[in-house]
Amino acid sequence: MKITLSSYDFHTYWPESRKDQFSWEALEAIYEYITEIEDGCGEETEFDPIAICCDWTEYNSALEAAKEYGEEYEDEELTEEEREAEALKYLQDNTTVLELDNGGVVIQQF
Repeated sequence: MKITLSSYDFHTYWPESRKDQFSWEALEAIYEYITEIEDGCGEETEFDPIAICCDWTEYNSALEAAKEYGEEYEDEELTEEEREAEALKYLQDNTTVLELDNGGVVIQQF
């Protein structure tokens, strides 16, 4: 037995104990990603917020996320935008990256 969740439902059914795990924008990006995968393969996904919390992490920037994985971009000849672009490329080469309008990213753990 399955239930189809709208974007609103996805946000509403999110467990109270996990409300601070992701911003609204990050949850929306994850929802859109999951539904695109479902549409592409024709298979429904089980709504499992705990698994989502384990699989995905939100960061304020790609640079912050890359640093969590031991990548440093301290080259003083690069601008902040260039370091951010390098970090984003590193992440995209290693995992799924969902870019957020606020400049942050949500990445699938790797």
